[in-house]
Amino acid sequence: MSRPNRQLRFAIVAVSAVLTLAAFVAPLPAVASAPQARRIEISARQFAYEPATLNVQRGDTITVHLESLDAAHGLAVDGYAVNIQAEPGKSADVTFVADKEGKFKFRCSIACGTLHPFMIGELDVTPNYPFARAIIATLITAIGAVIYFWNRT
Repeated sequence: MSRPNRQLRFAIVAVSAVLTLAAFVAPLPAVASAPQARRIEISARQFAYEPATLNVQRGDTITVHLESLDAAHGLAVDGYAVNIQAEPGKSADVTFVADKEGKFKFRCSIACGTLHPFMIGELDVTPNYPFARAIIATLITAIGAVIYFWNRT
């Protein structure tokens, strides 16, 4: 093996190692945390939910407590098998794992009045950053290995 080829291979390994380490320590836009159990209280009244937007991380176990303040209301989440109903004085709970990333609408599942079709909220499931870091590090390592072995032949 020639000396320039050896130096190139060493450079490929060094760059791959540095980029892999950078993938684990580089700051990402959100705080990374392990999946958590979250309890969210939602009030339903006059064709609106409070809060209307829910932010969770992928992998979180979510318990939704729905309380209706004026009439019978439901809460069904698009993309998830979640559908609960509550009446004034009779709340409802549901627990599920937020295992899909993205924005999902939740809406009233009971015809509660004239503005019922507009009773919509949003569930925002963000990526789990430790998992994303592992994927990035794996890709960098794989690309570095391919380049290393490509130059070896």
